[in-house]
Amino acid sequence: MAFPDFRAADATAVRNSVQLLDGPLDLTLPTPCAGWTLSDLLSHMTIQHLGFAAAARGEPWPLSQWTPRPLSSDPFAEYAAASEEVIAAFAAVEALDAPMPLPEISPTPIPTWRGIGAHTIDYVVHGWDVARTLGAPFTLPEDLLAEVLPIAESVPDGPNRDREGTAFAHALPIPAPATTLDRILLLLGRRP
Repeated sequence: MAFPDFRAADATAVRNSVQLLDGPLDLTLPTPCAGWTLSDLLSHMTIQHLGFAAAARGEPWPLSQWTPRPLSSDPFAEYAAASEEVIAAFAAVEALDAPMPLPEISPTPIPTWRGIGAHTIDYVVHGWDVARTLGAPFTLPEDLLAEVLPIAESVPDGPNRDREGTAFAHALPIPAPATTLDRILLLLGRRP
């Protein structure tokens, strides 16, 4: 059975976020993520890359390690290195149906293809968060957005989105017409 392979889309979305962050950064800027500054978002994104990379390699990464920590003296270099680490870890995956332990997402391992898909949609949205924070344009290829739209459509919208620290706010109404990016963002509680 063939499983969806989101690795190319993930690498594109992640590298796009790196390009957005390359330059002088005001880490105190507020982001579209409620209550988070750019520093908070960058710390979260860095730790997510490291956690997903460890999971893809089958290494233990307990829930306690998913907590964002203070950034280093060179947060961009730290983020760029973590980005390449997760891309390389995903590229080395041999079985997309192998179990992937992601305690931050699920108490039981999920199929690796699904974990990579979750990471991909997160970096489409977080890339947009960064662009919005910096007042920069945000573009990803339309075919990539179309590939990941079903992931956004599959994220349950219910009481789980009310919990503290949840990844996404409640879905918002989607006007007609709406771009693919706008649909993704609205489904995941962002206001394009």
